Amino acid sequence: MPDYFDLMNCELLATCSALGYLEGDSYHKEPDCLESVKDLIRYLRHEDDTRDVRQQLGDSQIVQNDLLPIIVQYRQDKTLFDACIRLMVNLTQPAMLCFGKIPDDPVFRQHFMQVTSHLQAYKEAFASEKVFGILSETLYNLLQLDWEQRQDEDNLLIERILLLVRNVLHVPADPCEEKKVDDDASVHDRVLWAVHMSGFDDLVKFLASAQSEQQWSMHVLEIISLMFRDQTPEALVSAGHARSAEEKQRDAEELEALRQKEQAERRSRTLQRGTRHSRFGGSFVVQGLKAIGEKDVIYHRNLNNFKHYTHDLGKAVRRVPKRNRQAQDCRDKRRSALNVRLFLREFCVDFLENCYNRLMYLVKESLIREQTQQHDETYYLWALSFFMAFNRGNGFRADLVSETMSIRTFHFIERNITNYYEMLLTDRKEATSWSRRMHLALKAYQELLLTVNEMDRSADEGIRQSSNVIKSNIFYLMEYREIFLTLLRKYDETKQPLSYLKDLVESTHLFLRMLERFCKGRNNLIVQRKKVRRRKSQAKKKQPAQESSPEVLEETWKTVEEELRATEFQLSASLTESIVPFDAASETPLEEQRTEAMVRVQDALLARLGPEALALLRAAREVWPDGDVFGSSDVEPEEELDLLKQIFQANLPRPPPETVAEDDDEGAELEEEELESVQLSEKEFNILDFIKRFANPGIVRSYLLLLKSYSKNTPHTNHCVARMLHRLAVDLKMDALLFQLSVFHLFNKILSDPAADAYKELVTFAKFVLKRFFAVAAQNNKAYVELLFWKNVGAVREMTEGYTKDGEGKKPSWTEEEEEELRRLYMEHLDSEVPDIVETVIQLLSNSNRTRRQVVTQLVHMGLVDSAKELKKQKKGTQIVLWTEEQELELQMLFEEFKDSDDVLGNIMKKLTAKRSRARVVDKLLSMGLVSERRQLHKKRSRGKSSGKSSGKGMVGFRRPDEDADEDSEDETDDDSEEDENEREIPQPVRKRRQDFNLTAESRAEIRSMANALQQEGLSGPLLWLQRSLNKTAKDRKDDSPSQPVPLAPFSEENEDAMENRNFQKLLSKLGIRPPENEQETFWRIPENISKSQLMSAAAALTPAEDEPEHSEEQQGPRESPEEPQDRAEEEEEEDEEVSSEQRAQALRALLLARSRKSHSAEDAGTDGGVILDSV
Repeated sequence: MPDYFDLMNCELLATCSALGYLEGDSYHKEPDCLESVKDLIRYLRHEDDTRDVRQQLGDSQIVQNDLLPIIVQYRQDKTLFDACIRLMVNLTQPAMLCFGKIPDDPVFRQHFMQVTSHLQAYKEAFASEKVFGILSETLYNLLQLDWEQRQDEDNLLIERILLLVRNVLHVPADPCEEKKVDDDASVHDRVLWAVHMSGFDDLVKFLASAQSEQQWSMHVLEIISLMFRDQTPEALVSAGHARSAEEKQRDAEELEALRQKEQAERRSRTLQRGTRHSRFGGSFVVQGLKAIGEKDVIYHRNLNNFKHYTHDLGKAVRRVPKRNRQAQDCRDKRRSALNVRLFLREFCVDFLENCYNRLMYLVKESLIREQTQQHDETYYLWALSFFMAFNRGNGFRADLVSETMSIRTFHFIERNITNYYEMLLTDRKEATSWSRRMHLALKAYQELLLTVNEMDRSADEGIRQSSNVIKSNIFYLMEYREIFLTLLRKYDETKQPLSYLKDLVESTHLFLRMLERFCKGRNNLIVQRKKVRRRKSQAKKKQPAQESSPEVLEETWKTVEEELRATEFQLSASLTESIVPFDAASETPLEEQRTEAMVRVQDALLARLGPEALALLRAAREVWPDGDVFGSSDVEPEEELDLLKQIFQANLPRPPPETVAEDDDEGAELEEEELESVQLSEKEFNILDFIKRFANPGIVRSYLLLLKSYSKNTPHTNHCVARMLHRLAVDLKMDALLFQLSVFHLFNKILSDPAADAYKELVTFAKFVLKRFFAVAAQNNKAYVELLFWKNVGAVREMTEGYTKDGEGKKPSWTEEEEEELRRLYMEHLDSEVPDIVETVIQLLSNSNRTRRQVVTQLVHMGLVDSAKELKKQKKGTQIVLWTEEQELELQMLFEEFKDSDDVLGNIMKKLTAKRSRARVVDKLLSMGLVSERRQLHKKRSRGKSSGKSSGKGMVGFRRPDEDADEDSEDETDDDSEEDENEREIPQPVRKRRQDFNLTAESRAEIRSMANALQQEGLSGPLLWLQRSLNKTAKDRKDDSPSQPVPLAPFSEENEDAMENRNFQKLLSKLGIRPPENEQETFWRIPENISKSQLMSAAAALTPAEDEPEHSEEQQGPRESPEEPQDRAEEEEEEDEEVSSEQRAQALRALLLARSRKSHSAEDAGTDGGVILDSV
């Protein structure tokens, strides 16, 4: 008995022995064979982390000696056959699934390798036509059954057979053990041949094409992808065909290049060899080359090898850190045996004609509906690129791949590329896997472009027209047009291999060629572009409600009132039908559209369009009947007139006008904060302007990195690199971009290559760049210093056209008289108590055209101030940090005075002499012990009080502008700005405590309002990306295990712009997301101390109010005991009733206040009648 039985578990040994025994070619099963198989399945279910049961069963060769003979000889025993198939599916599952990943621990790595070796032995045992014949026959009999006759056990057996074949094909090859060369049959080839001889491949094609078997589409696609794992479309297309004249010529040219290189190296060695052997090496002094000291270098070797001398000889090779090493490519493809390639070629032809379109449609629908497992989209991407490439090489037919030739496919792949890149940045441990998936998506995108390019050459006019439609879309939309530009900018050689860069460069070359041909036949091409608009922050500056005088407003209202009374408040049918109070397709929430409808009513009244205003009011009443904001349903005409007058006199919140931003490179502080929003528009496309965007040092470095391996690249790859560099250096006249020492070192290597004749294009281009450099160096004596640096477009222009002096090309310079005037005014008001010294100086300057930015910049330039931040516009309450004894005493007296009032904090804020934010006052009251908790300072609302009747003007909800609503919004803004500016004053322990994240109802409401404001600014996309990131982090985070901070890495330019937006950063801080703490961090991070439930709560808070599910707080909060939910529901109902009654009482009080002012004069109405709308 072998020695491994001594190491096996006794129970396992007894169970394996109870299966039966193999005698020659026949297997004799024991009576307890079925029960033993079930026991082994049970043992596998309870194995430990080292997979000891699996390893021991592999050592005993149970699959080779027991399970396979059983299914061959006892296939009629259905129960035993099903159990054996089930056990083999478990035993053959990939080692990656068993261990989760490739283990880092050496002990577990050894176990991983042991399991893999057992799987390779299983695969060799499955390379039998007899075994696959049994599987094919069983699967065929099951597929013959109709759906009415097929049982659940039959469907399970079908799925297990497909999984078993998939697991066997998935086993990786061991080239060290097999030692097979090209055109020799490997283990994988023998398994494929057994699949073919048994007819299993025909069953796979049937499953892919049959309408009744569409549930197996994902399994079929996995099996097909694993069958073609080692193949390339080009090798299969040429299988069995004689080489064409073009292929023979290409091979001859490659062979001639190798022969020339070998002869050149041989001649070089001959010249280096001396004519006479020297028995003494000798020593030589190298004049002009200094050693460590002041003396010249002494060379102790043969002079023939002196040209290879460097100071690095004899030094230890510096070890490159693992994180900085270049990413490695996957293993190379191998050429299978000819008979295997021929049968795979026929399989591809049949699959394209009968199965491809249907199978890809089913898989795509499953992926969109998320009915598949994680990362299953990679099989779809592989099948798309492989079979479309085979179709191109095997007599292109567009109808065979029509399912994947659409804009939807472009969009699907573009989304996956974006997602893969985001995960590449965030999931650093699995960066290699995400890089491979991203490479697969790029290959699919490249194949789509190649197929579109092939459609252009078709003789069918309809196919060429379809190609033009697809190209019009991908060239018009910004996402498809700029994807290669973005990927080149984001390329990271430590995470993405050189093969990825090769495909990216070739895809970019193809895309630019297609774009150039598309633009050549057209006078103009309209494309989509992104426009950044900026508008003034509402928190910083509020616009006046009306610019007209009270007399003009009174006259306008009289005109409108007379017009409405003349028509007796009757409206025409055409006017009523044409009025639409809201936009159903708009992203703006309905609550905010209600305010906009009120503004539209006011605009119509100001324009003296009384009937239009009345029609809009009545239409809005039908849309928003709740709360009688636009009047009740039974409102009288006179009451409607009073309501219109209140709206006419109200100070409604209006969006500020948008202004197009202008670029300004000066570093002074902006006069006022500006909010950015991204808007899409159209413009005329210019191919030269688009190519200028590739003139980026990062992109040029990526191309030169690929060019370093020019001797290993294909001629097409070298041509793509040379063509892009030619566009930059010749077409754009930016050859100075290549004036860099490493580039010249590479050019020198190409020029001195013995086989330089094979790279004529690169040699010609290198000579051109060097010639241009020496021409520039003759005029610019700093050109040799510039070789040390990579240059952007501005540096290129300065190097070739001349350097600009300080102040040139910027704002008009200041004269000596103006500088003296500025210095005098600044020194005069330096010690004064003016609130803003810059504004004071600007008003007194003789040149009234100077802006705040120019004045601040000049003060910094003259040295009167050290930084522009010292002259930043002061905000309310931001500079008061410490409390004096007098201020503390004043605060205590005010608290004692107003502690019994309804609004303690509001009254204290009005009476304080030193104005501070509400947050600072609350903190001080808590620290002084005057209150024990913050809720004691909340404003008390009166309950149950109502007055007046419900009428057309009863529930509009106006209130005076000096009430605490404005103070709340202003103080909140002040709090944010104060916390930003005084961040350095917060001690470290306090900073840590602030990271503890717990959302209250008030915080969620504030977050929701901030999100709505950002959505109005055009940041819907970044908000959705932020919500997805929070949900994804919550999904990956576990409550019972430690977590790590997760960075928020923006991929698109829209998300990058949003991360620089001040209001978006405030939202991030409100959500508990922390900014970079030091110079080593680039991205904002989700802290590790935020739990899964808190992250889900934060993500839900970003949802608009009308889309938020009911009882969200109950869903996000902790679990309650069974006795509590009913009581809590009753409490929430009472709170809702209280809130609604408070709002109604507040609106009624505002109504009484408005009625009491009706008798005032026109002047009083102009001053006191200004009211603001309270969003009820």
